[in-house]
Amino acid sequence: PKVILLDLKMPKVDGIEVLRKIKSDERKKIIPVVVLTSSKEERDIVESYKLGVNAYIVKPVDFDKFVKAISEIGFFWLLLNQPPK
Repeated sequence: PKVILLDLKMPKVDGIEVLRKIKSDERKKIIPVVVLTSSKEERDIVESYKLGVNAYIVKPVDFDKFVKAISEIGFFWLLLNQPPK
C-alpha cells in the first residue's frame, strides 16, 4: 500500500499495537501510517509519534467534514507525497 489509515479505537485490536507491529516489520515500516481516530488523548498522540506515525488526525464528527478530510489525506499521500522507491 502507498499509505495506511489506522484508527486507534478498534473493537478487537488496539491501534497502538497494530502500529507497533507495522513499524517493527522491515518490509512494512517504510509505508506511511496516518492515524485517523476520535482520540484527542495526549498519550495516544505522543505514543503514536514515538512509534513512527507520519501524521495524527482527529476524525471530524460532521460527515461532510469527514469526507473532505479523507479526500485531502488521499490527495496528499497518494498524489503529492513522493515516497522512496
